[in-house]
Amino acid sequence: MLSTLFARVLPLLLAAFTFAEDIDKTDIKTIPLRTHSLTNPYLDSDLQSRWFDFGGSTVIRADQYIRLTGQHQSEAGWLFSRVPLTATNWEVEVEFKIHGSGTLFGDGMAMWVTKDRAEQGTVFGMKDKFEGLGLFFDTYKNNRPGVVFPYIMAMVGDGQTAYDSGNDGKANELAGCSARGIRNVDFPTRLKVTYFQDKELTVDLLYKKEDEWTRCFQIPNTKLPAVSYLGFSAETGELSDNHDIVSVETRNLYSISGRTGTPPAGTKDYSRGKYKTDKSASSGSWFWFFVKLLALGLLVVGAYVGFTMYRTKRIRDRF
Repeated sequence: MLSTLFARVLPLLLAAFTFAEDIDKTDIKTIPLRTHSLTNPYLDSDLQSRWFDFGGSTVIRADQYIRLTGQHQSEAGWLFSRVPLTATNWEVEVEFKIHGSGTLFGDGMAMWVTKDRAEQGTVFGMKDKFEGLGLFFDTYKNNRPGVVFPYIMAMVGDGQTAYDSGNDGKANELAGCSARGIRNVDFPTRLKVTYFQDKELTVDLLYKKEDEWTRCFQIPNTKLPAVSYLGFSAETGELSDNHDIVSVETRNLYSISGRTGTPPAGTKDYSRGKYKTDKSASSGSWFWFFVKLLALGLLVVGAYVGFTMYRTKRIRDRF
C-alpha cells in the first residue's frame, strides 16, 4: 500500500515541476539586435559595414560569405562589432563553414565576447590575455592526448592569464566538446551561444544532421563583462583551411514577466514596463509559490502516511 501511495504522489510532483518549467521557458521573449547581426550582402554602397569592422586576411564576397582565412599558410583575419553588446541576456546564432581540401588542416577559428575590440595576436588571430569569452574551434591537435579533434572549448579570460597554446588550451578550458565531422559538411553548419547574465552560458551546434541541434556544453554561474564586443577570427599556420562566416543573428533575451532581463529601450514592451505595474510578474511569483506549496504538502502527507503505516505494522508484529 505504501508503494502504491508513492507511485501516485510522484507523478503529481513531476508534473507540477515540469509544468512550471514549461511556463518558465515560454516566458522568454527575443528582440533582434541589428547592431550585432550580419547577412549578405554585408556591405553598403560605400563598401563598408555600418556595424562591423574587419581586417587582416578577411575577404568579403557579398553574395556568399565573409572569409576570415583562405586555404593559404600564415593568414589571420577578423570581424568585430563597432558598438558594444550591452544586452543583459543574449543569444548569438552563427552560420559558418570550415572547409578545404586535403587530410591535414588547421588551425581554427574563434568567437569572442570581450571587453576590448579587435587587436591581432597569437590566439586564433587575436591578442592573448583577453578579458571575456573566447570560444575556440580548434581543428588541429598539438598536444592533447585522449581528446578527439576538431574540439570546441570555452575560456573566460581575466585580462592577465595567457592561453595555453602548447596544450591546446587545456589549462584554460571552462568546458568543451569534440565535434568530429564539423568540416566539409554539405549543409549549413550553425553555432548558437546563449547567455543569461551571471547565471548560465550554453553552446549548441548544428552539424551532424540538418535541423538537429546538439548540445556542446552548459556552464552555470558564468560572468562576462557587462559591456563587451562581439567578434570572430581565424588563423592558419603551416596548415590551412577556409574559415567562413555566412550570417550572424544576435537577439536580446528578456522575460515577459520581468524575471529575466529587460526589453531594449525604445520598444513598446520597454515603454509599457517602465510606466506600468508588472502584474504578470506578480502572478508568476504567486504561481511558483503555490506550486512549491503543493509539492511540499504532498511530500508531508506521503511521509506522514508512510510513518503511520510503519508504526501500525510494528505494533501488530509485537502482538
